[in-house]
Amino acid sequence: MAGVNKVILIGNLGQDPEVRHLESGSVVARLNIATTESYKDRSGNRVDNTEWHDVEMWDGLAKVAESYLRKGDSIYIEGKIRTDKWEDKEGNPRKTIKIRAINMTMLSKGQSTPGNESQSSPKFEEPTAQIEAPGGDADDLPF
Repeated sequence: MAGVNKVILIGNLGQDPEVRHLESGSVVARLNIATTESYKDRSGNRVDNTEWHDVEMWDGLAKVAESYLRKGDSIYIEGKIRTDKWEDKEGNPRKTIKIRAINMTMLSKGQSTPGNESQSSPKFEEPTAQIEAPGGDADDLPF
């Protein structure tokens, strides 16, 4: 059976993107994205749980990140989990887990889109489904 490796994150940048231009002509950007979930504990106190994610973008996405993303910006990321393995200077095995971004949408108000610096970027919206009752009118549903 085939597996699925897909990650979706909506979060805020913890710092400006770190961008490198490689000799091969490729561009790579590294981002730290914070996602925060909130809940109430048994005492009714609000608890925030923040996770930090290392995200890597290549070429076109990296160029957009370099030009338009800044610390604090909200973004939507779709990508895949990647694991890098290596040995440190002492010969100990090491590994790091990161997200390789495949798609990105800028969500913060006031962010510019390429070609039109005054226009704000598109906003992420939850998909909505239209339910039609037999007979064609959704307003006749009993709930």
